[in-house]
Amino acid sequence: MQTGEADRSLDRRGKTITTAVVFDADAELRARGEGDVLALVTDDFEPLRRDIEAWCDTAGHRLRSCEATSEGLRFLIEKGPAKASDSSVAIVISSDGLEELLSPLGFALAAALEGMAVHLFLQGPAVRVVTRGYRPKLRGWARPFSRFAASGLSRAGHLPAQDKLRQLRSLGAAIYMCGPSMQHFKVDREDLVFDDVPLVEYFSFMAVMSKADVQLYT
Repeated sequence: MQTGEADRSLDRRGKTITTAVVFDADAELRARGEGDVLALVTDDFEPLRRDIEAWCDTAGHRLRSCEATSEGLRFLIEKGPAKASDSSVAIVISSDGLEELLSPLGFALAAALEGMAVHLFLQGPAVRVVTRGYRPKLRGWARPFSRFAASGLSRAGHLPAQDKLRQLRSLGAAIYMCGPSMQHFKVDREDLVFDDVPLVEYFSFMAVMSKADVQLYT
């Protein structure tokens, strides 16, 4: 196969959030065989160049080339062999705010896409995130602009929090709910969009965190 050839092309111009771009690229490669090549086109955005290179290296794919074209950046990614990882990350999420959810869910997605085992513990107001009809809001004076902000984030590639959680579950992530927080914030199990989430408290998740290679608190 020549360097410029590809088995499949994926256009993700307009999306500048690397986890959104990589999630779609990862799905394409999962459906392909080892050695197949994906041509990925993105905006000419430096973080995309660096993050996609890092993802390929960690996930075991070969980045054949990355070139700037008149259309944007064009990556040629050759699918590598299945790569098992024994690394894990445990993340505690305490806020249900629109902006406060971006980083922990973004890091969780990045870890899962790199092959790490991901464990999320939702506590405090964050237990509302997995309830039916939930929509995250901005904090403080900016709250009335929440819908506008969410629309802009979506265009860039930030999906709603529940959609990110669904992506994480599709990648094998485990989600845990703080039982006492559910009581305090009046969230019933019947309210949850996922019916198989274990209800735990601190000792249960500490056991998970003690075995994790990376721990994040938000």
